[in-house]
Amino acid sequence: MPWWSWILIWTGLVLGLLAMLAWFGYALFRKAIRTADALERLGDQVAELGDRPDLPPEPRFRPAVFETRADIQLDFELTRAERLLRRQLRRDRLVARGKLLQQAPSTQRTEPHA
Repeated sequence: MPWWSWILIWTGLVLGLLAMLAWFGYALFRKAIRTADALERLGDQVAELGDRPDLPPEPRFRPAVFETRADIQLDFELTRAERLLRRQLRRDRLVARGKLLQQAPSTQRTEPHA
């Protein structure tokens, strides 16, 4: 192989590498711009939520260390009762759905397909 063919090969490889790096840089730049735009929109949404006076104020954090045992017990029981109620409602919905599936009417509601 003559010496000038090596120069052509290496020149092609280096130009290909530079083109690939330029393409990746361009793609990365586009992604960075889109991310910045998305973060700006998110910041606007958060600012809009912070400016709404009709929302109730967030409750102040109060560590459980300062609560009495009766208050903690009452809170625990209320949370447990809510959880049990949610479970029971979900169970009732599933049972009702199962009964509907078992007692489906035998009539066909749509036209039969040819």
